[in-house]
Order: sequence, then C-alpha cells, then structure tokens
Amino acid sequence: MRSRLDVRRALALVAVLILATGGAVADPSRHPSAAASVIRVGSSVVGSDGVRHSVTNHLVRTRTRTNRHTRREYVLAWAGAADPGTEGSPNPDFLAVIDATAGTPDYGKVVNTVTIDDSTGNEPHHMQYMWHKGQKIYAGGILSDTVFVFDATRLPQIGLSGVVQASDTPCGSAPDAFQVLSDGTAYMSAVGGPDVTGPCRYSGGQVREGNGFAGSPGEIVRIGPNGKVLSEAPAATKEGEDPKLCPNVPALPQPSCANPHGLQVREDLNRLITSDFVELRTPIVDNPNLARDTVRIFDISDRNAPRLLSVSRLPAGPRHDADLNTAEPRGAMETGVTHQPRHRGAFVATSGGGVIYYTPDITAKKPRWREVFDDATAFKSLFPKDTPTSDGDAGSWVQVSPDDRFLFHVVVSGGYTSPGERETGMLYVLDLRRLLAAGDRTRCSIDSAAEVTAGGAEPDCPSLIGAVPIRDVTSGGAHWGSLDNFALGRDGFYHETAQIRRVVTSNYFVAFTGVDGNHQICVSQVSPSGKPSLDTGFVDENTHAPCVEFNRDKWPHGDHGPARPHGVVFAVADADLR
Repeated sequence: MRSRLDVRRALALVAVLILATGGAVADPSRHPSAAASVIRVGSSVVGSDGVRHSVTNHLVRTRTRTNRHTRREYVLAWAGAADPGTEGSPNPDFLAVIDATAGTPDYGKVVNTVTIDDSTGNEPHHMQYMWHKGQKIYAGGILSDTVFVFDATRLPQIGLSGVVQASDTPCGSAPDAFQVLSDGTAYMSAVGGPDVTGPCRYSGGQVREGNGFAGSPGEIVRIGPNGKVLSEAPAATKEGEDPKLCPNVPALPQPSCANPHGLQVREDLNRLITSDFVELRTPIVDNPNLARDTVRIFDISDRNAPRLLSVSRLPAGPRHDADLNTAEPRGAMETGVTHQPRHRGAFVATSGGGVIYYTPDITAKKPRWREVFDDATAFKSLFPKDTPTSDGDAGSWVQVSPDDRFLFHVVVSGGYTSPGERETGMLYVLDLRRLLAAGDRTRCSIDSAAEVTAGGAEPDCPSLIGAVPIRDVTSGGAHWGSLDNFALGRDGFYHETAQIRRVVTSNYFVAFTGVDGNHQICVSQVSPSGKPSLDTGFVDENTHAPCVEFNRDKWPHGDHGPARPHGVVFAVADADLR
C-alpha cells in the first residue's frame, strides 16, 4: 500500500507569487511540429498594467469536427505543466478543449490546447462550477494570484477576454471559486490574505488588517466579463472572532477564520454563501482550529457590496475522533446551494471531517447547520468489509443538480484510520427529495455512531443512490468535478437541461502541497434515477482506456510532457446552443 501524505502537512502551502508579462500574438498558421494537422490562432488583451497578455489556440483538425452538421459538446480542463521546463523552453499552462460528444469517433480527444503565452507556474485551479450560454470562462491561478477570462463563444476555439492580475486585487490572494451571475459578472473567493501585510482598504471603504499572501483574511471579489475588477469586499468581521477558535499565523489584531474557499450564489434570494477552509500557508498540525469550521452568508442586494450577515460554526459530530484535526466540522472546503424557488437550503462538505452538513434556509438570521451524511456510508457501499473511514478523506467538490433532486460529491481517498483500502476515492450521489420536502421542519441529524456508516435514521435523511469508485495510487485522487447541463434536442441543437446525465471529474489536487493525483479526467454517466456509473466510452485517444490521460508526452502545442488538470466544465459553442 502506498504512503499517502498527511493532508495536515500538505496544507502548509509555500506562498510563491509569480508575475509575468509580455508575449506576442501568433497569426493563424500551421504548427510544423505537430503529428496531426494543427492550426495556431492567437488572442490577446491589454491588462491594467498596460502590458499585452496573449494566449494561443492549437486547434486539431479532426474528422468529425469539420462536419458542419455534427454539433459538438466539449469538456474544458484547466491544466498546469507538471514539469516547468527550462528558462529558454518553458512548458506552458493551458486550457484543454476535449470533445465530449458521446457516440462519435472523437469522443475523448483533445481537439485544442490554449496555451498561456506570457506566464508559467500559475498553478491552474478552479473555474466556475457550471457554464451557461453567454458566459465567459473564469479560470484562476492560485499561485500567480491571477485570473484569466476566456471567451468560449466559438468553441473549440477560445479567445482571451481579460486578465485579473495580483495588483488588481490587493486585499486578497489565492483565487479559488467562481460563480457567474446572470449579468455575466462573476464573484470570486480569495482564500488568502492581502498581498502585503498590514491594513487593506476595500472598495466600500472598510479596512481589515491582514497577515499577507496566502494568510488571512480572504475576501470576495466581483469581476466583469472583460476582466475588470468591479469590487473587493471583506469576508472578515470588523470586530474579529474568538482568537482560540480562529488562530492566525502570525496573529492578527482582529482574529479571523475568513478563508473562503467554496462560493455559491442564490440571486433570487440575494444571498452569497462561502465555506472557510484553511489558512493556506500555515500547517494545521499543532492547532486543529487552523482548519476552519465556519460558514459565511452575505447579502448581495448591492451586487458590488456583499455585506456579511452571519458567521456560523458547524456542529460536532458523533465520531469523536482521537485526532481533532479530522473531527467532522474541520476544513469546510465546499458549499452547494439548492436552485428551485421553493427551496432555500444549502450544503457544506468538509475535507478534514469527511461529512455533509445542511441548513434549510440561508436567509435565516442565524442559520442552523446539521450533519446529514457521513462519507463512510458511501464507502461501505463499495467496501462492505474493511470499510474505509472518512476521517481526513479530503472530501471536495459538492453540487446540487439544477432540479434539486440529487447531490453529487467527490472524495479523494479513504480516511487516515482506514483498516485496509485507502487508495480508492469516489463520486457518490444522494437523493435529496425527502430532506428538501421537509423544509424548516427537517429532523435529519447524524448524531449516533451507527449512522456514520448506515446513514441517517430519520426518514427525511438523504439516501445514497450509488457511488463510482475512483482508484488513484498516487498521493492524491479525485478532487473536482462539474455537471453536464446540456442535452441534444430533436432540432439538432443543444439545450440546457436540469436533468443531469453526466458528470466529469478530475484527479488532481495541488502537487506542491504533497497531494497530487494521477492526472486523469473521467466521465460518469447518471441514470434517470440518479445512479452513477463510469462512462467506458470516454477513452484516452492514446491508451484507449477509460478516462483521458494528461500524463502524456505530446500535446497539440508540442512535446511538453505531463500536465495536471484541475478545474473542469462542460461547454457548447454559441452557434450550437439554443
């Protein structure tokens, strides 16, 4: 059995700020070194610093892509070079465009790589959770503190619409999650503190003291579709929080747990919710409170001025782990909201604790959170004997289907105290209908040892529909995902749908933390009843095995070696979407 690095050590990030400028736009031309026919097309914008930033498409001519009668769907994967290369020949970060048109010869083929021409080592991280027609693609570099705004209108070709540089967001660092609004602007969570230690003034005039890059407190940023920063808003309270429960290193005059990671929005309710993860650069070995257990809800009636309404602490669970770092509330990594007007609830997934929490109403003055599912229940469905534990299982991406029927959740691996198998993570699906139907009268609560692996005893608890095992024998595993919100209609065009039939997942976390992954992109099918299964038709064009392999030597942009895919999203060209 491999040795998996302790996530507590892995979360000790080394804050490295990489700023790069320059680069020229490439004219469309044949790429002479590519094995297949590749067309290079450049795109550029001028940043707030007056410097031109550029990307280059490397479009592969494929048999079916040239058929104008075949409309295509794509998976976009935001990836970083595994090997930085040399000073004279760097390996670029890039956005991969993968054909996701099921049942066609090109299903699973990389048909374009969009290279970042003037900066490397960005550590590509997340994009928005789901893409809708007309939206830009917002893609963050967690190390470079940079956001790239891409135009996907003419897929598989990609344009560059804007670049948000570190100097544009001085009060926050380490961009993480993005939620795009109906007007095309996006909210972004910055997990880390201001770029420079000391007081920082936000757009609304508020001032908070910060302890620097990848420290605390983080912030909420609103970005325009052209990459212009519209506002920075504090995630921290003015008065500060309990110094014992919210330690900072070095200590702050007003202690804060404000390290927002997951971010979701309900525009109809004028609410934004974030979950606090960790103070990125600080090891949590000596103090479990550095892995946060707090959730923040903001009023966004004024879209440019999110106003903090509440800070809630997730309650303790029934496991009573000997290691406090893996107690159920620790490391509130991700949040997922309900979508239908009749529902107002939200969920939080904890990375250290390996559980799902729920509150029925994010508009409540004091939201009440309750544990409603432990990942160990899903593990038991895969491993009835020697069931992996959930303590420190690094549960990550979580989303609710647009019709509010299902919850999807990705887990990196088995927990620290697993009796045997630890190398298998999973994608699992929960049925939420009884829980949401209970409204404010929900009784579900995981509060006994038996419910940890058997599921909730109350009748309104979510039930497990199924789980797909994702085995990864590296130091990491499945971390991120996205729902396929498109379906091909009888008219031959794609349309948005609330009925999810596919999910894409990526097997990579952040390599320099010691938690890597096998660098695969996999697709799972979802039956009408919600049961997931691996899509064995989504195969790598070189290995012909399920899942697209990013550990390859050759790309459309050249022989640049393995890459690490993180953020993923489904998308369709505007002309093919109605």
